[in-house]
Parts: sequence; structure tokens; C-alpha cells
Amino acid sequence: MRGPAALLALEDGTVLRGTGFGAEGETFGEAVFNTAMSGYQEVLTDPSYARQIVVMTSPHVGNCGTNGEDPESGGIQVAGFAVREASRRASSWRAERTLAEELEGAGVIGIEGIDTRRLTLRLRELGSMRAAVSTVERDAERLVARVRESPGMEGADLALGVSAADPYEAGSLVGAARAGHGRVFRVAAYDFGMKRNILRRLAAEGCETTVFPASKPPATIVAGGFDGVFLSNGPGDPAATRYGIDAVKELLGRVPIFGICLGHQLLGLALGGRTCKMKFGHRGVNQPVKDLRTGRVEMTSHNHGFAVDPDGWRHDGDVVLTDRGRVELSHRSLNDGTLEGLRCLDVPAFSVQYHPEAAPGPHDSRYLFEEFRSLIEAAG
Repeated sequence: MRGPAALLALEDGTVLRGTGFGAEGETFGEAVFNTAMSGYQEVLTDPSYARQIVVMTSPHVGNCGTNGEDPESGGIQVAGFAVREASRRASSWRAERTLAEELEGAGVIGIEGIDTRRLTLRLRELGSMRAAVSTVERDAERLVARVRESPGMEGADLALGVSAADPYEAGSLVGAARAGHGRVFRVAAYDFGMKRNILRRLAAEGCETTVFPASKPPATIVAGGFDGVFLSNGPGDPAATRYGIDAVKELLGRVPIFGICLGHQLLGLALGGRTCKMKFGHRGVNQPVKDLRTGRVEMTSHNHGFAVDPDGWRHDGDVVLTDRGRVELSHRSLNDGTLEGLRCLDVPAFSVQYHPEAAPGPHDSRYLFEEFRSLIEAAG
């Protein structure tokens, strides 16, 4: 049975008419596109997508339904979901709900039956834009006007809204750390929008992780005697996440640090660099990144609309000079040259812009969790 009529409006005046599925109502956010052909449940539940309306470029979404094992957080995080066609049934033995049922249960609005190819090309041409999806507003011009009044992503501090309210032990979610590596290390993880598979990968490398809220004072971490600190992914403008930047500044040089995505950007800012808003960002599981140390090319998973600007530092050959010592620019995107990794040479810290814990994949970059363990061992 078809759902209600729905509108998707962009701030440039583009309006697409389709059919609503999931919850009814309306939602506002930043329209972005994701090029993955699988892993839509991981996309929906990734806290880095807070206040974003995600457009899937794959034309048919929802074939496998959803289940209780694959979410990357405690629930759906996207503001809205746009697809060419949503599967009416779930064709997997693991399925517990259809995609529409999952969205409806979470109160999240979806729209289907729109030309997602046209929409993606529009976002590539003009960049990510403020947008709305509505099943209740019938006047397209009025909806566009309301979109233009909605807040943008620049200057938005969103990590606090998706972070854990209180500290917790990760073992309650992912089980005990594997002891096959020898000593089990204690890691403090800042939750700026933590994905659960990060905790699984840390456990697989013999790390017992305690997760802390995004605004936790770094003095608490230092007093806890942790062997390492992990800086998680998360949503919003990294430059607005001042508490995160200040925490990294305080922890640099005192404990080994590994950051991904927003954590990478916070490390860059803590080192005196700067970040910039990308035109349409990187979102998908098919992004080629080159490790400049080895020349190896990895297929990687991405979800970011901001990036660390490599021109924010003074350069000396292949490294940049910061007030915390020399820093190697370690990884680059082969699509557009975006800086994808940092490695401090004088303090124990490194980061990548992409997701080495990638679920459902690819898994080319899992070695970075091994490198984090090695960094901890060398510092101990």
C-alpha cells in the first residue's frame, strides 16, 4: 500500500514530489548523499548523520530489512531518509523488521519515488544544502521558504546531543577484550558520536574501553591512569566542538591518542590547524585513500562534510610544524586530494578522517587499530 504524498525541498528552490514511508510529519536538516550499495542500517544508526537527510544513490534500498544486531548506536540518528525505491518486504533470514517499519518505529520520515540521480547531481553541482522532507506541507514554495530559515551545519555543535550521558564500560555492549595479544590495555574513549563497531575493534586488539561523554574534563581521564585515549567520530562542525579541542590539547603528549573522523579533525585543530566545510563531503564505502608512507591504496568507508585543511600549518618538506612538534600528513584521498590522516612524530598521536572500523566494510584499514595498540605498547 502506497504511503502519503511527500515533498523534498532544497534551499535552492528544487522540489521533488514523492511518496512518504516510515513516519509521517516533516523534518529539516542538511541534504547529503551516500554512495554505498549496502549497509543502510549502519548508515541510519550512525550518530555522525545527526541533523542530516541522507539520500542513497543505490536505487533499491531495504531488501534485507533491519535487525537488532547491526545498529551502530541505540537507534536511528538521521533526520530523514530519501531513496528511489524502498523494498516492501525483507528478504533475509536475519530480518526482524522492514525498512519502513524501522523508520516508523523511530519516528523518522522517509521519502521514495523521487529521482535520486537528479538530486545527487544537484548536490554535487551546488554542494550539500539545507533541506526538508514533509508529508504535511502541500505548498512547495512555503516549504522552501521554511528551509531557508532553518539552521545550517557550519557552527553547529552537535556532539553533545548524541554523546553518552554517563560513562560506561564497553564490555557491556561488545564483550570482554581478547587477551590473545598479551597484556590487556585500558582505553578511554571520548564519545562524540561513537559507532559500536569501534568498540568491537578495540576489544579485538585487547583493549578494555571505558566510554566517556563528549564534555568530560580531561583531568578525569588523566586521573584514571588509562593506557590510551580514543577520539570518536561524530556530527557537526569540528571548530564548534571547543570542549573536544581543549581536551585533546590537554591530553597530547601525556597519553597515546588515536582519532577517527571528528576525532581526526579535533586532533588537527588541537595541533593549531584549521578545518573547512567541504562542498558535498565524502559519504560511502568505496572511497580510495593512499597511505603516503607505504604507497598502499585502501578502499575505505567515509562520512564527513568537514576536513582538516593542510594549508593551516607551516610546512617543512613532507611534514608540518606545530607547537607540539612535527606532524606527518599521512593519508590522502585519491578522488579529490583531501587530507585523510595525521601522524605526530614527537608525541604519541595519530588520526584518520575515514572509518577503519567500517561496518559492513570494507576492511582494508583495520590495521590501524593494531597500530594504536603498538603505539600504546611503545609508550608503556
